[in-house]
Amino acid sequence: MNPTNSNKKAINSPNPPSGVSDRLQVIANGGSVPAEIHPAIHDEDSVLDIRDFRLWYGEAQALFDINFSIPRGKVTAMIGPSGCGKSTLLRSVNRLNDLIDSVRISGDMILNGRSIYEPSVDVIELRKRMGMVFQKSNPFPMSIYENVIYPLRIDGERNHGVLDEVCERSLRGAALWEEVKDRLHESALGLSGGQQQRLCIARAISAEPDVLLMDEPCSALDPLATNKIEELIDQLKGDYTILIVTHNMQQAARSSDYTAFMYLGHVVEYGPTETLFQKPLLQETQDYVTGRFG
Repeated sequence: MNPTNSNKKAINSPNPPSGVSDRLQVIANGGSVPAEIHPAIHDEDSVLDIRDFRLWYGEAQALFDINFSIPRGKVTAMIGPSGCGKSTLLRSVNRLNDLIDSVRISGDMILNGRSIYEPSVDVIELRKRMGMVFQKSNPFPMSIYENVIYPLRIDGERNHGVLDEVCERSLRGAALWEEVKDRLHESALGLSGGQQQRLCIARAISAEPDVLLMDEPCSALDPLATNKIEELIDQLKGDYTILIVTHNMQQAARSSDYTAFMYLGHVVEYGPTETLFQKPLLQETQDYVTGRFG
């Protein structure tokens, strides 16, 4: 994947719904408008700085001039209509998009002061620093215990005392220990859907990642399991920096400290969640969070 400085417009961009403001029409027509970044962001200690980031799938541009910072120890949500680039941006943070041959990028992402796109960066090591929780839970076909300690196993850790400690700590961190402590050596595939997703979170935090990435982690869960995941996110923040993609605006409002509203590959507005939902700077954001379009 070779960085490029070209600036091609997206192809086949849909027109925005009637009634939305000119800013979104400009974006839909292939133009560019600066994101509205709330001043509160600048007071935070950032763990990740995204700078002039663009991404293409072949000739089609999917992300445009993304510039914002992810505050350390906080929960940042990305919201926006389907296809707006939320998951693409999330998967750029741990360079999962590198696995797609047609992808190319320009710009940069700075993690704790170092570019994740430097030629010298070991991508496998980078991904170990990024816990990833996918839309659909993906426990491995092995025991609950082995699922949790898998990141340590592949790093060569063989000390049973260390593995046992990490397993318990991670399961407690994922609010799952009390439910599974007597069945650690049973198959993880026997857990319920909500338990499997919390197991995946336990596996993700076992390596103590710099950033925990969550891509629609509750979309396949029932309301009760969703509530448990949201409670868990609240417990994990502070210890972990969490970046979450969600279509559920109520979930973003409940669970995040900061929210970025995206549209057709652009960040439109980014600020404290309470402000963005109750008194955004832009009418476009107001229209989206109140359900007038999207």
